[in-house]
Amino acid sequence: MGLPNTQPDPQTLINALLPPEMAQACENVGVVKANRDALALLVLGILAGAFIAFGGMFSTVVLSGSEALPWGVARLLAGLVFSLGLILVIIGGAELFTGDTLMVMAYASNKISLARLLRAWVLVYFGNIVGSLATVALVFASGHYGYGGGLIGKTALAIANSKAALPTMQLLALAILCNVLVCLAVWMCFGARSITDKVMVIVPPIAAFVAAGFEHCVANMYLLPFGLAIKLWADPSFWAHSGLSAGNYAALTLDNILHNIAIATIGNLIGGSLLVGVVYWFVYLRPSLHR
Repeated sequence: MGLPNTQPDPQTLINALLPPEMAQACENVGVVKANRDALALLVLGILAGAFIAFGGMFSTVVLSGSEALPWGVARLLAGLVFSLGLILVIIGGAELFTGDTLMVMAYASNKISLARLLRAWVLVYFGNIVGSLATVALVFASGHYGYGGGLIGKTALAIANSKAALPTMQLLALAILCNVLVCLAVWMCFGARSITDKVMVIVPPIAAFVAAGFEHCVANMYLLPFGLAIKLWADPSFWAHSGLSAGNYAALTLDNILHNIAIATIGNLIGGSLLVGVVYWFVYLRPSLHR
């Protein structure tokens, strides 16, 4: 009698996971993240903050001098290149607060404690801040804002000022919508079998949230402080060439930046944990399904 075939079915290696399997994978990853040591979480959070900042920097470049394009086309292009940030996070390996809101699935299944969940979120969030601000410092020091005859600086200031001026309830709604799309991108990555698959499922949701003008707290940790740095410390020649002054950006203050990031964080938490994580947990993982 021959030995049983122990080779995996090739189809299982190439077929994308289905949503019930994706839910289980998401839950398992949440357990791994919750039990990772604190220093690793912090460092991976710093990396993610920098990666999302790179996406913000890229989209700022693309929007600079795009006035000749239809508004929607320019926004679409900005969204496509901003996808670089989440691609680096997922493929390169990093911890992003907004994506990690899906860890609520592991908590809902009693696989991790509330203390472990909050510990991971706090460490990753703090790391995201550090990575974002470090990138702001480096990009500002590079004189990047002066490129294109100051076009990049003008665009960065306009982006930051408009975000800083958003009223609370509008900002909250924009942030909820944003992280629904971000977490759907992360969710679909659990079904992907290759790097190519992951890139392809990341780009459309991320491009959509940027094109639509939704609010992402970690992206804003770069975009808003970068705009403020230009406002406060740009070389006088930048203002001379731009024909503008710091007074043109009255909404861009530290208080408004902190308000934006705080409200965006709350909205992102609601959108990712409740509208994506809890919904998929209820559909695929709630205990009554396994009785």
